[in-house]
Order: sequence, then C-alpha cells, then structure tokens
Amino acid sequence: MDKLEDAQKMVERRKLAFPLAYGMDAKRFAGMTGAFYDDKKLFLHATGFIIRPDGTIEGAVYSTGPIGRLVAADTLMLIDYLKTLASQNKS
Repeated sequence: MDKLEDAQKMVERRKLAFPLAYGMDAKRFAGMTGAFYDDKKLFLHATGFIIRPDGTIEGAVYSTGPIGRLVAADTLMLIDYLKTLASQNKS
C-alpha cells in the first residue's frame, strides 16, 4: 500500500533482493485476497504471504493484531523447510 518512495526506502534499508509491491489500493486488495480492511480507519491489517518462485501462494497469514503475524525468522525457517521437501521430492 506504500508509495513508491517508501517502498524504495525499505528496499535500500533492508537490502532486499526480491520484488516489493507498492501503490496498491488497500480496499481493492482486501477484496481480492480476503485481507482485513478497516472501513473506519481506512487501512489494511497485516497480511503476509509466502510466494513460490512460480508466483503461486504457498501460505498466507491474515491478522488484526500482532499475535499470529509472520515473523521473519519463522518465515525463513519455513521456506528452508519447503525447499528441503521440494528437493527430496525431486529425487
């Protein structure tokens, strides 16, 4: 939902090496994904996705509070686990 400038700052600050979405309409995005949109405060609650290399969604977490959100360390462990499973299934 951030503006391009804010997204660019995030990429630079965190040294991100993956595409970052920006400029999306929060209400429209909520309608497309099922994320929680607060009509009174006009914002989108935290929504986290794990996207496969082919662009499909591996997992999604929708949260209206801080408990239950994707945490970076846990997300990276899950991605490593999924990569291990995928490599085992190829053999």
